[in-house]
Amino acid sequence: MSEEIIPGAEITPDVVETVESVNYSEMSLAELAAAFEELAKSEDRLRRTKEADAIKSAFYKKLSKSKAEAGLAPSEEPSDTDEEQVADAAPVEETSANPFAAIEEGFKTFYNAYKKERAEYNKKIEAEREENLKEKQAVIDDLKALLEKQEDVNVTFPEFRKIQERWRAIGPVPATSYRNINETYQLYVEQFYDMVNINRELRDLDFKKNLEAKQKFCELAEKLSENENVIEAFKELQKLHEEWKEFGPVAKQYRDEIWDRFKAATAVINKKYQAHFEGMKEKQSENLAAKSALCEKVEAIAEKEIVSSNEWNALSKAIEDIQKEWRSIGFASKKDNQKIYDRFRAACDKFYARKRDFYSEYKNSINSNLDMKVAICEAAEALKTSTEWKKTSDKLIELQKQWKEIGAVPRKKSDALWKRFRAACDEFFAERDKNAKPENDFYGNLKAKQRLIDEINAYELSGDEQQDMAARNDFNQRWQAIGFVPFKEKDKIAQAFKEAIAAKFPGLGRQRGGRGGAQQPKSEKDRLIQKYNKLEQDITTYENNIGFFNMSKNAAPLIQQMQERIAQAKAELMDLEQQIRALSEAEDQE
Repeated sequence: MSEEIIPGAEITPDVVETVESVNYSEMSLAELAAAFEELAKSEDRLRRTKEADAIKSAFYKKLSKSKAEAGLAPSEEPSDTDEEQVADAAPVEETSANPFAAIEEGFKTFYNAYKKERAEYNKKIEAEREENLKEKQAVIDDLKALLEKQEDVNVTFPEFRKIQERWRAIGPVPATSYRNINETYQLYVEQFYDMVNINRELRDLDFKKNLEAKQKFCELAEKLSENENVIEAFKELQKLHEEWKEFGPVAKQYRDEIWDRFKAATAVINKKYQAHFEGMKEKQSENLAAKSALCEKVEAIAEKEIVSSNEWNALSKAIEDIQKEWRSIGFASKKDNQKIYDRFRAACDKFYARKRDFYSEYKNSINSNLDMKVAICEAAEALKTSTEWKKTSDKLIELQKQWKEIGAVPRKKSDALWKRFRAACDEFFAERDKNAKPENDFYGNLKAKQRLIDEINAYELSGDEQQDMAARNDFNQRWQAIGFVPFKEKDKIAQAFKEAIAAKFPGLGRQRGGRGGAQQPKSEKDRLIQKYNKLEQDITTYENNIGFFNMSKNAAPLIQQMQERIAQAKAELMDLEQQIRALSEAEDQE
């Protein structure tokens, strides 16, 4: 049986470089620069070319992305197409606008030095292998010449031994020539044993030595098959196969047996090696699926409509938890790992970009709200000494309504601003209450409203909906007929009345009756006319507000808001007018 390497365990004279599974894409620029500096100082640096290239690629990709985010032109990654040339790139000028110059220049210095050293090392190794190829070719030529001599075996066999020793002492040859040169050598070795009339005693002695050596290889391979580190075992097996080829044949009766033994040990290691990578492949597929699911979660969050600060904070925490879970998942396959990371990073970046935009707009909004509330404070302060009790009361109540409609202001100023506004209102209403005329007995009105609330609570429902509805409307009308109460008691007494009505007459009046028992419009035209009249009143109120807001230096945002409301109301008036006219024309045709 021919002694050849089992398919799937191809052997080459070059030691295969194994790159540790390190995800350089998740490292920072500083970490990548430090990793390359450490590699460049290591003793085995010239055999770690793939690792060096991986760090370099990750560094320049990260650098280009960082520059793009900072609005700078991206850096060009140095080319490795010619290992004999080192780019003499101009130093990167460090400016305040380019904070990456120092780390980029430092990385270039280390990389260019390493690249130059590696080019020289590769040139030297290649030259040595070419020289080894020449030496092995010379050995083959000597072996061929020895076959052609046909001299006495006692002379030729020692020379053959020397040729074998010379062959084993020669180092590796270029990969492209390895198979051809070895097959040629083995061919002439077999011809030597088959064609030369060698002394049986010497031949058997040589067979015995080869058998002993190959038995040793079998023992080593069998021991390797027990090694739990399948990667290390596989690499050592490749070396054994190379050494196996360096020895000649064994006695014919042992050839199949010794090769089958060696092949069996090789098969065990190859099977473990394959199973290891199949398991790794399966695990990487699971990791990819898990990371894809996390990407979908973040993408859904990044697309979500978010309108409040609390919601942004809650979702930010959710993103952080997802990122923590992401880091607990292992790598995907080399083909997919960078793609899935880029997808995850893009979704996270989108979320945080939207969050920055939200808070930028939110800041502008609360600053605008601050200006409007300051303007309301100034307007209230301008009115607080007025003695036009009714007119000014209406204006301040309108200001209070507008205050509630305005959104949030900076938290540090919110309480002080409210106290300022409330103080101006309190000052006016306190003075108004002091100067109340008999017909405006505010405290008497308060007592009257309290008595009305007691009467509502004491009322017993009749069970007749129409009768109870009439009683409810009567209570509403009597409430409206009672005048103003002290300002500080206004909200409290109004809430008490509302709760008493709701408790006593649940569900009544909502469909048929409105405030004070007023009936809803009977037709669509009546409803539109009622809405038209209400809008006209609103426009008058807004125009009056602009008049006294002009007294405030910070009133520009509030005036603008009033003007926008007036424009919107006028546009609605025109639309309502057309609808009312169309309904009137339809009624005329009937």
